[in-house]
Amino acid sequence: MTALVPISLIGWLPIVLVMFLILPPRRAVVLAFIAAWLFLPVNEDVLAEKGLPAYNKMTATCLGVLLGTLVFDNARLLSFRPKWYDLPILIWCLCPIASSLANSDGIPTNPLYDGLAEALKQTVTWGLAYLIGRIYFTNLAALRDLAIGILIGGLIYIPLCLFELKMSPQLHYLVYGSHPHADFRQAMRGEGFRPTVFMGHGLMVASWMTSATLIGGWLWFTGALRRLRGIHPVWLVPPLFLVALASKSLASALLLFMGLGALFFAARRQIAWPIVLMITVAPVYMGLRATGAWDGMNLVNLAEGTVGEKRAQSLYTRFSNENLLTEKAFERPVFGWAGWGRSRVYDRHGKDISITDGQWVIALGKNGLVGLTCLTLTILLPVWLTLKRFPVRVWTHPQVAAAAVLAVVLILYMIDNLLNAMINPVFMLVAGALAGQSAPAIGAAAARRRARRAASRNTSRRKTHPGHAAAQAH
Repeated sequence: MTALVPISLIGWLPIVLVMFLILPPRRAVVLAFIAAWLFLPVNEDVLAEKGLPAYNKMTATCLGVLLGTLVFDNARLLSFRPKWYDLPILIWCLCPIASSLANSDGIPTNPLYDGLAEALKQTVTWGLAYLIGRIYFTNLAALRDLAIGILIGGLIYIPLCLFELKMSPQLHYLVYGSHPHADFRQAMRGEGFRPTVFMGHGLMVASWMTSATLIGGWLWFTGALRRLRGIHPVWLVPPLFLVALASKSLASALLLFMGLGALFFAARRQIAWPIVLMITVAPVYMGLRATGAWDGMNLVNLAEGTVGEKRAQSLYTRFSNENLLTEKAFERPVFGWAGWGRSRVYDRHGKDISITDGQWVIALGKNGLVGLTCLTLTILLPVWLTLKRFPVRVWTHPQVAAAAVLAVVLILYMIDNLLNAMINPVFMLVAGALAGQSAPAIGAAAARRRARRAASRNTSRRKTHPGHAAAQAH
């Protein structure tokens, strides 16, 4: 680790303050979140202060914006009023306290202190981004700014991804003196490499490029984005699409096609069931796997015959470990095993024999069914609220397009959490933004549109009415 790592992470806080000083607050929030996540170094903790959340990329991203809000825009923070749909994220952030107290027999420190420390960490990791999304992105115009910010972030990453596809993941090493992932073999795929750029894993980059492609394609299709800095989307979206596929993540590619297919089919047919079906994927999968109703072996056999033995073996390893971990989790089903690795599986010699991949199984093991349920609702409830506030028939409207595509991005993120534990604060920013939309303002906008359509129809009727023609002749 070079000296640039602590300098960049600690120095990020004053940089965010400068952003708030020279930019409108909402633009500063978008820029700060996306720039931090795209370019800050991936390191565990540069301060290593006991009892405090690790000061790393995640912490710098969220705390930087919170500090800017407190200094330059505290009135917005003080005006925040919690709603019923904020309850899942609140319980998710506080759940570690109950988990630690319920496991006081096996935690080497004071259980209450341990629970409070874990709750603080969970709040910084998940809660702050959600809160900032709630207070800053409360209307459709704000959602469009956020969507375009993610799109621009994907466009910026195109040349960096192309470089690493050719030269191997080297940018983090060249700038910060270390590779973002301890196992460089994780970056190798087939005859080439997966770009990691300044993220913790190539799968994170693939997920980001998938989201940016989906957003760009939908905004272009709906007419919500006609030009970006004077450039037509026809020159922007296809390169994004190609780089997203070239990132060598089969799951991300499948999610991209799933998202595009659901959006276009739902909009064309004006039916919500493709989106509702996508919402149910994650809960159904978790239910079937956690209860043992489905062991996944038929999917392993299918993978072996379609994508190769190596991918099938990877899938088998994943399912086998999920079986071990869920069986262990249901020994403490309500609040889980808390921290200290107690949710993992060990052999009789004390060696850890489990591999945790999916975020869902980590949440189940550490915080039980209560934690997993609240995490799932935190991500998917805003999508359901979006469906209720914006019927699918208006999703192609330029003003609603950003809300629609961000809802689908959030669904895909939840599905990705079944496979990986790639926490990204920008997606939690999206969750808070979608949850916090102002329903009265949306209703007023719809009423104005209906009034304009009614006036247009009345004008058309008058023009075709015989009396109108006679009056014109007279």
